[in-house]
Amino acid sequence: MLVIICLLIALLITAVIVVIVQRLGHQLKESILKKLSESQALQQQALNHYRTNFDEHQLNALKLIQDTLQSGVQATRANVKESLNDYADQLGKRVDALTQTTHVRLKEINDLVEKRLSEGFEKTTATFTDVVKRLALIDAAQKQIMELSSNVVNLQEVLNDKRSRGAFGEVQLSALIRNVMPEQHFSFQHTLSNNKRADCILFLPEPSGNIVIDAKFPLENFRILTDNSLSVSEKSQAEVQFKKDIRKHILDIAEKYIIEGETADGAMMFIPAEAIFAEIHARHPEIVETAYRHKVWMVSPTTMMAILTTARAVLKDTATRKQLNIIQEHLRFLANDFKRFQKRMDDVAHHIAKAHNEVDQVNISAKKITNRFGQIEQVELDQFDSSQSAILKSEATSD
Repeated sequence: MLVIICLLIALLITAVIVVIVQRLGHQLKESILKKLSESQALQQQALNHYRTNFDEHQLNALKLIQDTLQSGVQATRANVKESLNDYADQLGKRVDALTQTTHVRLKEINDLVEKRLSEGFEKTTATFTDVVKRLALIDAAQKQIMELSSNVVNLQEVLNDKRSRGAFGEVQLSALIRNVMPEQHFSFQHTLSNNKRADCILFLPEPSGNIVIDAKFPLENFRILTDNSLSVSEKSQAEVQFKKDIRKHILDIAEKYIIEGETADGAMMFIPAEAIFAEIHARHPEIVETAYRHKVWMVSPTTMMAILTTARAVLKDTATRKQLNIIQEHLRFLANDFKRFQKRMDDVAHHIAKAHNEVDQVNISAKKITNRFGQIEQVELDQFDSSQSAILKSEATSD
């Protein structure tokens, strides 16, 4: 029972304490809220005061910045205006100079264009004149071609005759030889010791000796060979006759124009047509073999030119060898002259070197005299003592 009473008392006391604490907490809370409200009001007042001061300072700073910017803008505007004026003056001067330069350049270009146009007109006129001349030449050439056509017809008529063909070959051979060989080294229609007359003979030095050239023009059967309108049998018959004619010419030349002790050991058969020469060497090797065996050399106008050029080189070499002793004698004279020239040149070089050394010595003396005059100008007369006199005397003796 007692315990229960104690518990009730404790609960009562606890309730009283709770009530007291609640009241004290409520009062404390009101006090804290009041103090917080007062503190907030004070902070609001201070914040308003600071805001007012900040606005005033900001207005003052903005005004100061505005004034500074305005003064800077005015100064910058003045500088820009001055710079623009200077730039405008410079630009005006440059534009004037550029205008003048452009005017001069345009004038030069105009003069150059006029000159080029004048030259172009002159060249065009010359070209037209040249074209007119060439047209006249073309007209003349056409006339010559027409005349040549008629001459070709006449030439064909000439070649149809055997004797005329022989004369044509001789004329062609004569033209080739006269264009290459010296006059004293050939003879036309030369009579040999066997009373046979050769179309031409070349007088060449040993070991070649004198070479006889006989012109042959076997054209008739060759035309038959190249005529496609004929039959095979006709062509075969013409080929046999063609070979027979060529072989006969080779044997005749070997018999008539190769004489021991008088001519070379071979002779040449000149064929005026390159086509016939090519036909023989391309399709009839037995004829070529026969010619080699009888030492008869068949030549065409092209190969004849090569042989004549070689013969001329041989003649030139022989003449050079004949003149070799004279050339050697002149070389000996030239060597002696060059020795005398070398000796005289050595003497001149010796004299020049001696004169060069003397000039160097004179130059050294002149420099010493010049230095001495400079020393005399710099030194006072009262400072010119006996020791300096001795030095000058020693220098004089050394010179």
